[in-house]
Amino acid sequence: EVQMVESGGGLVEAGGSLRLSCTGSGFTFEQYAMSWMRQVAGKEREGVACISWKGDSTYYSDSVKGRFTISRDNAKNTVYLQMNDLQIEDTAMYYCAAVLWPCNVVVRTKSPDFQYSGQGTQVTVSS
Repeated sequence: EVQMVESGGGLVEAGGSLRLSCTGSGFTFEQYAMSWMRQVAGKEREGVACISWKGDSTYYSDSVKGRFTISRDNAKNTVYLQMNDLQIEDTAMYYCAAVLWPCNVVVRTKSPDFQYSGQGTQVTVSS
């Protein structure tokens, strides 16, 4: 059974930081590029960060570039998202996803396709 479990979300004040984690099981984690996506109720899911299967290439949407950092540890089947200088507009449900599309496309596309995804972790930024 494929599972992807996100954790680390919560409530934080603007300017604060959070670190999200996502652990996958039931599939060959290291064969996939991994992405963090987010979705606000009533809006399309968007890709905000993506990392190659080896972890040697990272991509970000313009909205988070310079503030968010994606990383992975294939030995632990885990991908991370370090989020700094959080803003109110970063409030969303955050999902990790195993993707087949190129990362540069994932972070520039609304509703990017994915192979597997978790249930999400809520991030709420207050003023």
